[in-house]
Amino acid sequence: MSRFLDEGSPSDTEAARLVRRVATELGYVRDVSAANLRRGSTGTIGVIVPRLTDTVMAMLYESLAHAAAQSGRFTIVATTNDDPVANQRAAEMLMARGVDGLVLATTRTGDGLAERLAAQGVRFVLALRTDGVHPSSVGDDRLGGYLATRHLIDLGHSRIGVVAGPSDASSAAGRVEGYRAAMDEAGLSVRPEWVVPSSFSLEAGNLAARELMTLADRPTALFAINDNTALGALSALAQQGLSVPGDISVVGYNDIPLVSHLPTPLTTVRTPFGQIAATAMELLTQADTPGAPAVRRATPSLIPRQSTRRL
Repeated sequence: MSRFLDEGSPSDTEAARLVRRVATELGYVRDVSAANLRRGSTGTIGVIVPRLTDTVMAMLYESLAHAAAQSGRFTIVATTNDDPVANQRAAEMLMARGVDGLVLATTRTGDGLAERLAAQGVRFVLALRTDGVHPSSVGDDRLGGYLATRHLIDLGHSRIGVVAGPSDASSAAGRVEGYRAAMDEAGLSVRPEWVVPSSFSLEAGNLAARELMTLADRPTALFAINDNTALGALSALAQQGLSVPGDISVVGYNDIPLVSHLPTPLTTVRTPFGQIAATAMELLTQADTPGAPAVRRATPSLIPRQSTRRL
């Protein structure tokens, strides 16, 4: 009987017309998801992010939802607190619910999830972070880190500290690499104590900035690996009675909405979330295309504001 009610290929026999008339009289509503499952498609994309309380991940998810909607698809999100076991479980649960593919924003070096999904034949793409091997849509983090550092160098700073983020996240590692490239290009040395590992949180930014400010020859400028850590750093600097940019210049990364509305608006590097999301959806549809580039990088841009000044 289901084939008589299938709007994709309706039968026009007398029996089919009778079934449809009776279904209408009984108030029958067709189960679209079940029909899609039979065809091998549900029109849904599963998205896995560490957390939605992180503005960066919330912005990415909204951009992915918008990009999916442009092709008539719907997104479902799972949060995992950046826990590798939870990431695996979320992938399994989303696939069990029949999603057409996965977007992972949780990739860490050596976590093995992408390899396992590929071995199982799961259609997926990595977003914001990449392992350099599997289909990925990311920002050009090395370029972004270079732009942030070059801006500070051009303002006369040579002692530049970094709230470096976690080294096993490609986004953080790329930005630190860009920082080092800019310093090297300018003939400036990088002291090991100027590069402070952290997480992506406000608290981590606060602690890292405190550590940097205890140095005997402390930096005159800070590059924070994302805006969250920059906000934490700004808090620490204020608690220590230091003014921004009077005593120290600060640059963040991502350009979340809040940072342009601070009492001292934050200089930052803008991540093109919309472009990254649109490319991620493209890559999902090209997963089986021979020769398709594994990693696609969107170009970030420096947004100068009042948190940086000439030394």
